[in-house]
Amino acid sequence: MQNVSSLSMIQKPRAILFDLDGTLVDTAPDLAAAINLVRTTRGLAPTPYESLRPYASAGARGLIGAAFGLTPEDPEYDALRTAFLDNYAAALAVNSRLFDGVTALLNALRESNLPWGIVTNKSTRLTLPLVQQIGLQDTACVICGDTTPHAKPHPEPLLEAARRLGLTPQECWYVGDDLRDIQAGHAAGMLTVAATWGYGGAIDFSTWGADFLADTPLQVLEYLQNPKPSNQI
Repeated sequence: MQNVSSLSMIQKPRAILFDLDGTLVDTAPDLAAAINLVRTTRGLAPTPYESLRPYASAGARGLIGAAFGLTPEDPEYDALRTAFLDNYAAALAVNSRLFDGVTALLNALRESNLPWGIVTNKSTRLTLPLVQQIGLQDTACVICGDTTPHAKPHPEPLLEAARRLGLTPQECWYVGDDLRDIQAGHAAGMLTVAATWGYGGAIDFSTWGADFLADTPLQVLEYLQNPKPSNQI
């Protein structure tokens, strides 16, 4: 697919879609606490938070890998995953917070009557309570990892979001902090924005092929207000 940023002018969207963990919400503290509770209940020392934070967008697979060095192929993995998810479901928003600038960005979207939605690989069981507890319940749509038969990087969750909004995919932008987000957005035909404020750390985001790189949520607002290819990626 041609990179949208190669065009001389980018069409303003009729809706903007966001990933959840690492994009709108810093959920790493509660995710790390949940996986470390699995460790401590087994008599193991907690894994340092700094070692877990980069995997917060990678879900159970990433956090179990970081904390236990195991993959889904290991016999112990399923039990660890169940324990982790149960711990997390019981304490979803203890220390999780919206990233700095997200409130201002969403308020600007609300004031301009631009619909915004959430497309995440997080399960419905975990997403909907978190959305309520963190104050994002006025979102125009919530697509979870189990809403469609496929999860990102497959485009179907983003296509489903566009359908629910009554828009074509080309009328939507997608903002996310993981490579899977950009891959899914491209596959769906949406303009993509890589949220570099998330958990990427030292990642070279320029290799992802996103149409824009945003170092802060407010930079997304700048792109919406002046949708020109100012990032030549």
